[in-house]
Amino acid sequence: MSEPVETTRVLIADDQPLVRRGLALILGPDPSFQVVGEADNGEQAVALAHRLRPDVVVMDIRMPVLDGVRATEELARALPECRVLALSTFDMDEYVVAALRAGAYGFLPKDSSPEDLVAAIHTVRSGEAAVAPRLLTRLISAYVRAPRPPQRPPVDLGELTPREVEVWRLIATGLDNNEIARALDISVSTVKNYITSIFGKLDVRDRAQAVIAAYESGLVEAEHRTTGESAAGDGRAR
Repeated sequence: MSEPVETTRVLIADDQPLVRRGLALILGPDPSFQVVGEADNGEQAVALAHRLRPDVVVMDIRMPVLDGVRATEELARALPECRVLALSTFDMDEYVVAALRAGAYGFLPKDSSPEDLVAAIHTVRSGEAAVAPRLLTRLISAYVRAPRPPQRPPVDLGELTPREVEVWRLIATGLDNNEIARALDISVSTVKNYITSIFGKLDVRDRAQAVIAAYESGLVEAEHRTTGESAAGDGRAR
């Protein structure tokens, strides 16, 4: 007898009815999802999330009344167990960085495949960041110059060990855990331990926020200025 499928409750928020209906049609046939509601603006999304308690909100960034970034910020503060997957028409969009800062667990461009959407929702539900590392790095490289929110203090690099700083830098250049382990000649489990410590010291929740913090602190730019030749030479930063 097969075990019952765990169902992820999903709320869809988008101001375009056709987009909402399309997302619902993608998720509806999958027994691992239950679309519990649809919202056409951020304010309605927040209200429905409080009432319906979805596991994941698929949130358009640009909506009337209350945009997706501000709605995400409200949900991250009031309903942290409700995870947001942000959607954007463009994958290079400053609002995506704002959404990650606000507490979104990841983002997808709206032209992503149904398979990518399904995978991203499962990833977000599990508490991981649903952003491809290299896409995330390219995005943040372009837009991280936006002012840091006043509630986020500057990063004190002195709180991290030299090895933690190196792991953090490799995260910010787009390497996954296996690639970091190979680059530093350590085990993947050791990398995971370092990352847990780094996230705690930086007060960040996931890889997305850690990369933002790396660019905001100047860590990546500083490393590229001082070791750019070696980074370009061994290919690991590409």
